[in-house]
Amino acid sequence: MGKQIAIMEWLAQGRIAAGREHEALKLGGVYPDTMQWRRFIDQLLLWLGVIALGASLIFFLAYNWQALGRYAKFGLVEVAIVLSLLSSWRLGLGTLAGKACLLLATLFLGALLALVGQTYQTGADTYELFLVWALAATAWVFLAQLGAMYLLWLGLINLAIVLYFQTFGGLFGFLFNWNAQLWVLLGWNTLALIVWEFAAWRGVQHLQARWTVRVLATYSGVVISTLALDAIFNGSSAGLSGNSSSRITSVLCYGVWLLAVMWAYRRHLKDLYMLAGAILSLIVVGNAMLAKQLLHHSDAGGFLLIGLTIIASSAAGGIWLKKIAKEMQS
Repeated sequence: MGKQIAIMEWLAQGRIAAGREHEALKLGGVYPDTMQWRRFIDQLLLWLGVIALGASLIFFLAYNWQALGRYAKFGLVEVAIVLSLLSSWRLGLGTLAGKACLLLATLFLGALLALVGQTYQTGADTYELFLVWALAATAWVFLAQLGAMYLLWLGLINLAIVLYFQTFGGLFGFLFNWNAQLWVLLGWNTLALIVWEFAAWRGVQHLQARWTVRVLATYSGVVISTLALDAIFNGSSAGLSGNSSSRITSVLCYGVWLLAVMWAYRRHLKDLYMLAGAILSLIVVGNAMLAKQLLHHSDAGGFLLIGLTIIASSAAGGIWLKKIAKEMQS
């Protein structure tokens, strides 16, 4: 990454001879070579094939629902799961194809649970499907040692949490606002992020890929930013039950989260993407707070000031990130 940033800076400064820009970009690794393209296409087709196979079974059952009997439906899904597991065992979990087969078995498992609920009409709530799916696939997730499987598992639990709050409104019906749902999602995903980063820092090899943890961190950042925005704009509505202490708690928690991200990814883990996400969140929340104060009376001058503030804060954030990128490069 440092070499690529240096090449781009040399191009911007005109330090590369005219006509040799393409060669410099290729040598700097900005342009992928033939082997990198082949690896990318190979993996892309593999994962698209897994998703297509998982979806095809569900669509096949849905289209032929009346034509297939109960035993035929269950037999088809169970055979698909067994074949996926046998393929994973035959290829080996040390290979990417073996991991992909285990992911396919996990998708088929969700289809089987949905089939049980649709066939027998158990009366279970929707959130239970995704919760049981996640619990049943836990062993496979940890056996696969694949970032995408971890994200799928975390996504199932997140979806179960959202559907639970939509059904009951909170823990034993006690918490009735969507703000409580955001707090639960924030706590769960932040805990998962901390455990993930700690395991990666401790040298767990299959957790070294940064794109997976960045997806998790992005979702956690969206949740905490939403809490802060809700405290700013909807403090007197049902979103926060009109409780000023809840608004203060949300804003303070946002500030702690922001400082923690800056400290962790600036001083220790050194991840420019995470810092850029934190800066974007700060720009959005900060300007939202300013807009709440200035635009209370719909003053045209307030709109102009907010526009200038957004431009200035974005420019300042970009300059700071560029400085950090140079520090990480050196």
